[in-house]
Amino acid sequence: MDTPDLSTRRFLLPPMNREGRRFVLAAAALALAAAWLWLPLAAAGALLTYGVYLFFRDPERVDPADPQTVVSPADGIVCLLTQTPLPAALQPDDPAPVWRVSVFMSVLDVHVNRMPAAGTLTRTCYIPGRFLNASLDKASEGNERQLYLMRTPAGQTLAFVQIAGLIARRIVSFTQPGQTLARGERFGLIRFGSRVDVYLPPGVSPAVRVGQITVAGETPLARLPPPSP
Repeated sequence: MDTPDLSTRRFLLPPMNREGRRFVLAAAALALAAAWLWLPLAAAGALLTYGVYLFFRDPERVDPADPQTVVSPADGIVCLLTQTPLPAALQPDDPAPVWRVSVFMSVLDVHVNRMPAAGTLTRTCYIPGRFLNASLDKASEGNERQLYLMRTPAGQTLAFVQIAGLIARRIVSFTQPGQTLARGERFGLIRFGSRVDVYLPPGVSPAVRVGQITVAGETPLARLPPPSP
């Protein structure tokens, strides 16, 4: 069994996603310019740079042992549990309602999103929209969002959606249709504060409650039925 890293560096200087490099450099340049104009601003500039760095932190996660577990795609808090059909933009074969688990991310959470299950992306769709509070149910239909439809190795259909929020103005996707990814693999991020919805396969119920804290790539949202022999 590997020994966990409990060093101070892990908590103060976690790995940073590559998407954050230019933002940290911009914050550092701004801090240097401010310090050059007035030295007392150096401390504020350093804190700003460190805050931007932490926003783009990308810590490693431990994948659950059970291969049938659907994990949270985002760090945050479960804000909604509803039964609804898959988004029309994904052209689902079955319009029957399924469970949707919505995870809200604040600006303090890790914003790198991870695959809720292993499988192949069969369709993706970007929809421009507004920037309402992402904790509201109507954000699923009105906000800017990036949709994904995937099929698991057992043939189950699962969808997930990145939704922009009040502060978030940019959804970044790392994937494309036809790509096969492992559970917990990074598929994108959202800047700066937002939400991710997971549409579970038919007949699968959530294993979380509203108000529960989630960790991307680790927290179980549900359990898929085992594949047929």
